[in-house]
Parts: sequence; C-alpha cells; structure tokens
Amino acid sequence: MAPIPGSGLAKGLAVTLRTMTRKSVTAQYPDTQPELPPRSRGVIGLFEENCTVCMLCARECPDWCIYIDSHKETVPPAAPGGRERSRNVLDRFAIDFSLCMYCGICIEVCPFDALFWSPEFEYAETDIRDLTHERDKLREWMWTVPAPAALDAGAEEPKEVAAARKTADKLAAAQAAEPEQADGTEQAAGTEQAGGPGQPGTPGQSGTPGQSGSPGQEGRA
Repeated sequence: MAPIPGSGLAKGLAVTLRTMTRKSVTAQYPDTQPELPPRSRGVIGLFEENCTVCMLCARECPDWCIYIDSHKETVPPAAPGGRERSRNVLDRFAIDFSLCMYCGICIEVCPFDALFWSPEFEYAETDIRDLTHERDKLREWMWTVPAPAALDAGAEEPKEVAAARKTADKLAAAQAAEPEQADGTEQAAGTEQAGGPGQPGTPGQSGTPGQSGSPGQEGRA
C-alpha cells in the first residue's frame, strides 16, 4: 500500500505541536551539574597496582594514544635454593586524550582490571599538550570512578565469588571439626586410663611387694 501523500509532514508537525506545549527546562551548567549515567565515558583512570605492563592496551588502541615504558627487575628467590625471577616495573603510563576517541577498547582488553571509566569530563586545557595525562594524573582519576552496580537479583553469582565462597566454607567446616576431634581424643584417653594398665591386678597393686600380702608387712605384724 502506497503511503498517503503528506503523511510524513503531518507526523512531523504533530511532534512539533506536542513539543510546543511543553515547558522547556534548561540546566544552567556549570552551576547545575548534569546527572550522568553511571557508565558514562568521561576519562580513563589507572589502577597502577594491577598493571603488569603486558602492553595489550597499547597494542589494541586504534589511535595509538597510550604510551608505556618499563624495565625489568630481578626478584630474589622466595625460598633457599629457588630460582630468581624477573618482573616488569612500570616507568611511564600516559594517555593522550587529544587523540583518544573514547572507544573503550583498552579497558575491555585489559586482563587485570587496571583501567576504568570515570564519568568526569571537566578536564579541558588551553594547551593541547596538557591533555596527555601521565600515570600520576591517571591515578587521581581513580578516586572518581563509581562503584560497580549491584547485580540483578536473579543473576548468577560470579565464578570467582562462588569459588572463594566454596573454599571459605570448606575451611570453616575443617576448623569446626578440629575441636570435635580433639574432644573425642580426650574422651578416648580418659577411657583407657580408667580400664587400662595400672588397675587392680597389675604390678604395683595388692599383689606387689610392700602391700598387705607382701613379706615386709607380715614380719611387722
């Protein structure tokens, strides 16, 4: 069925008429801060302790705006006779936000959760060179990263949390079983003392020298 001529124009005018009857509300920024969604892409924060200098974020960045420098250090063995190991030490981690297109690939590919989105967006500069944030500046943005949203009530528990909970339950059960085993051992030891060696009929009782039937007592009587 062919569309009725002028139906598109009528729909557009209907939207215009509905909008004209509503009161417009303008937020006076910066006096009134906008209410941003919790997952807004404002700026990227760096959690330096989780970074292993795997370079995955820098390799996957489409704009090549992530700069990472590092060096290797030798770690002594943890136990005598062990083998020395080498680890990467982060020297520089910088992001040039004048080149960044906020695709979020670096955050998605990071296997150690070292990069996070922050909703902060007020970091404009008068000099474009100041938009290259070094690791100290990126670390400061971590304080503005919101807490993760709570899981849905019907969602499955994360595998990491489930495994940790299972291990904790096993440890609690083992700790609770230890006092019971200790009480059972003490009761068994008391039973052995009551009916075991050292009772009547054993050496050191009525049939031993020095008691009522021994030669020394008869001579004294």
